[in-house]
Amino acid sequence: MMNQILFAGVIGLFLTLVGTPLLIKLLARKGYGQYIRDDGPREHASKRGTPTMGGIAFILATVAAYFLSKVISGEPPRYSGVLVLGLMVGMGLVGFLDDYIKIVKRRSLGLRAKAKMAGQLIVGIAFAVLSLQFADSRGQTPASTKLSFITDFGWTIGPVLFVVWALFMILAMSNGVNLTDGLDGLATGASVLVFGAYTFIGVWQFQESCANGETLTNPGACYEVRDPLDLAVVASALMGSCLGFLWWNTSPAKIFMGDTGSLALGGVLAGLAICSRTELLLAILGGLFVLITMSVVIQVGSFKLTGKRVFRMAPLQHHFELKGWSEVLVVVRFWIIQGICVIVGLGLFYAGWAADK
Repeated sequence: MMNQILFAGVIGLFLTLVGTPLLIKLLARKGYGQYIRDDGPREHASKRGTPTMGGIAFILATVAAYFLSKVISGEPPRYSGVLVLGLMVGMGLVGFLDDYIKIVKRRSLGLRAKAKMAGQLIVGIAFAVLSLQFADSRGQTPASTKLSFITDFGWTIGPVLFVVWALFMILAMSNGVNLTDGLDGLATGASVLVFGAYTFIGVWQFQESCANGETLTNPGACYEVRDPLDLAVVASALMGSCLGFLWWNTSPAKIFMGDTGSLALGGVLAGLAICSRTELLLAILGGLFVLITMSVVIQVGSFKLTGKRVFRMAPLQHHFELKGWSEVLVVVRFWIIQGICVIVGLGLFYAGWAADK
C-alpha cells in the first residue's frame, strides 16, 4: 500500500519535468505572457512576456500521478483524496479564468472581484459540504465539524459554521500563496516543503490510525482520520509535480504559475489540513504564506490609519528587494524560513502524539 506514495511522487516529478517545457512552447506561441506592474522593482521589467498559467502543468500532473499510482498499485481511489484533488482543480479553474481574461482579453484586472469571489465560494462550499458526507464503516467522514490542531479538539461547531470555517481557510491560503507568488520559484519551493510535511503526516496518521486497534504503538494517541494514506498519496503527487515545475520556474523563470497555480495550491493546502484534521497547524506549516499575508495587512492598515507605510513595498519579499537584496537571495532565505516553519510544525505534531503516550 505504501508504494502508492512513491509512485505518485515519481510520476508527478516526471510529468512536470517533461510536460512543462511543452506547455512553455504552447503558451509562448499563443503569446500568453505575464503582465508586470510598473510600480514594482525595476529588475522585474525583464520578466514581462514570460509565459504564465503554468499551474496547468502541475495540476494535470498531480491528478494524473494520483490516479496512475492507484492503477499501478491496484488500490482504489478514496473519497478524501478525490475531494482534495477536486478542490485543487476547482480553484485552479477560477484562477485560469482570471489569468485568461488578463492575458487574452487584455483586461488587466482579470475576473471582476465579485465574479472571482463567487467562483471561489462555489468551489469552497461544494468541497465543505461534500467533505461531511461519505462516512466509512467506522462513521468517519473526510472532514470533521470539530476544530483541529494536531487532531480534533473542543466542541462540535456544527455543519454551517464548519462550512464558514472551511471557506475562510481556503480563501486565506489561496490569498497567501497568491501573494507569495511574486519571485521566481518562491511559492513553488515553499509549497514543496509543506507538501513534504503532509506526506509525512499522512503516513504517520495511517500507521497510528485508530482503525489499527491492537497494532498501535500508542493506543492513547491514535488518529481518527478517514483516509490518511490517500492524503499522503495526494501530498506526494503534489510534492513531485511542484518539484518538477520548480526546475523551470526557478530563477530565471521560464514560466510562471499564475493565479491558475496559486489558487490551486492554496486550495489544496487548506483541503489537506481540513481532511487530515490539522487545520490550525497549517498556520505554522505554511508560516511563510501567513507571514507574507500579514505584511500586506499591516501595510494597508498602517497606510489607512496613519498615512505611513511600514514596508518599502508589500508583499514582504519586495520590501527586501528594494533594500538591495537580490531576487535569488530573497527566495533562498525565505525558503529557509519556510523550512524552519515546517520543522517546528512537524515537531509540534510529533510532540502532541508523544505527550499522550
